[in-house]
Amino acid sequence: RVQLVESGGGSVQAGGSLRLSCAASGYTDKAAYCMAWFRQAPGKESEGVASINTGDGVTHYFDSVKGRFAISQDNAKNTLYLDMNNLKPEDTALYYCAAFRVSTGGACTFRLQVYDYRGQGTQVTVST
Repeated sequence: RVQLVESGGGSVQAGGSLRLSCAASGYTDKAAYCMAWFRQAPGKESEGVASINTGDGVTHYFDSVKGRFAISQDNAKNTLYLDMNNLKPEDTALYYCAAFRVSTGGACTFRLQVYDYRGQGTQVTVST
């Protein structure tokens, strides 16, 4: 069973930066996976932030974070990262990573329902 554990959250002032990590374990094959970062603010639904296809490295970003956030992977460490720069108060949320197995060249959607595995999340709080 795939397990995902996030870390790196914290409290920063607007304009600051954070790097989130998602350590993955339990993979039993070499298949490609869609891995994504989602976030959920209090009283709001989860929304996709960034995704990456571990097979071909193609990434996608939510419009509001383009140019500020970057998703990356370290295959040797089985770790997914989210580098967040120029943080804004509206970025405050619980951030969690999620994954599902994808075919070669498959698109990594932001539809949370298709993700089979999710972590518990790490809190990011951005103050003015």
